[in-house]
Amino acid sequence: MKTTVIIGSGFSSLASACYMAKAGYKVTVLEKNEQLGGRASMMEIDGYKFDMGPSWYWMPDIFERFFADFGKKVSDYYKLEKLSPAYRVVFGENDYIDIEDTPEKIIETFERIEPGSGKHLKKFMDEAQENYRIAMQDLVYNPGLSLLELVSVESAKRLNLFVKNISEQVRKEIKNPKLRSILEFPVLFLGAKPNKTPAFYNFMNHADFGLGTWYPKGGFNAVALGMVKLAKELGVEFHVNEEVVGIDYENNQAKKIRTQNGVYEADVFISGADYAHTEKLLNGNRNYSEEYWQKKTFAPSSFLYYVAFNRKVNHLLHHNLFFDTDFEAHAKEIYDTKVLPKQPLFYANFSSKTDDSLCEEGKEVGFFLIPVAVDLEDNEEIHEKYFQLILDRIKKCTGEDLSDAIVFKKSFGVKDFKERYHSCRGNAYGLANTLLQTSVLRPTIKNKKLKNFFYTGQLTVPGPGVPPALISGKVVTDYILKNN
Repeated sequence: MKTTVIIGSGFSSLASACYMAKAGYKVTVLEKNEQLGGRASMMEIDGYKFDMGPSWYWMPDIFERFFADFGKKVSDYYKLEKLSPAYRVVFGENDYIDIEDTPEKIIETFERIEPGSGKHLKKFMDEAQENYRIAMQDLVYNPGLSLLELVSVESAKRLNLFVKNISEQVRKEIKNPKLRSILEFPVLFLGAKPNKTPAFYNFMNHADFGLGTWYPKGGFNAVALGMVKLAKELGVEFHVNEEVVGIDYENNQAKKIRTQNGVYEADVFISGADYAHTEKLLNGNRNYSEEYWQKKTFAPSSFLYYVAFNRKVNHLLHHNLFFDTDFEAHAKEIYDTKVLPKQPLFYANFSSKTDDSLCEEGKEVGFFLIPVAVDLEDNEEIHEKYFQLILDRIKKCTGEDLSDAIVFKKSFGVKDFKERYHSCRGNAYGLANTLLQTSVLRPTIKNKKLKNFFYTGQLTVPGPGVPPALISGKVVTDYILKNN
């Protein structure tokens, strides 16, 4: 029986493990940290449970497609609930827009706020849906090794959408700044400045408005554990607290992986750990230099806060975006000047409003996120400053003072991403979705010197986010099984 060792247990690694096991390989997964799931781990303190990483469940079709590849359904492993409203966008004192759970309702909302915008949104969404279909059908499941992968009759018709950017597309017809920001936020939070992101990526708006926002019972950790369960059913073996410290090779073949505790040999090796970090372990067999990674455009890092409250939060929903400051100014601070933001946008999550398994009745679990530039120097003092800013802004916008309801809080920042995940430059989301970092222009899935060493995850194809991570796991294993 052929053997595979996989580094890391994030979503791309878990997907790879399942596909390799299905193909008949004996698969071993090595995880650096104390629990499986990569960034989708769970932190539990005094009966309060926190997702440490992802919190937005978009593109449910990708998860269904993954489990269907094994003759399974999502519902075999975890339960989903569609959120209605999907989320709230706060613009100021008692000034907010709720994004509902169907395109029709959202179009009505736009039309009410800006007469005439409804028809433009309908056109925009029809195009986004078609782009989504083409992306899923023709583009994202390709290995990113040839420009020919980008060429199809359908994609050729849309070459102009790779030249135009999201901002141009949105602002041509939609004039209200609040509505513009709602359409532009998916790419800002998850990839790059809207004016640097190809218009084709508006398929993320279909993921948002068209497919809706869902919640997996137990949080994203439940999704990861569902995939772990499937992997174990397929015979995959897992080891936690096994940080990889070296990779040995002979001629043009990787031979063994060394951890702090042992040695693992295999026929094929896949790294779902941070790509740039993995390269450091390969000595002279790396694909890219340190300078290469310094020149790449990364999606944001984040300041995260996990907060326990002794009462319910009354004036906010499960998902809340605070856009009560200058959207473009914050974008410049993330991507251009790369400084600590003065008045950042932020995200507030209260998943216990949907899931009573996360804390005791009458209490609340809070998760706050501020997107920030990579490579920032941060510390507890800086984290505290921005946490107070969050509390002040919530109080100003909703009238609710949460400071007296806090049981405890824990922050997580740029340095923590580097330490816990070996995250290149402290990124939270991977490489930005710019034109020059799309498909074949992303770091390659195969090591150019070692024939049996491969990469998966958010720094390679197709890109950042949990659904792309699942796809990445399939892409790399499809390539391995076809070529080895």
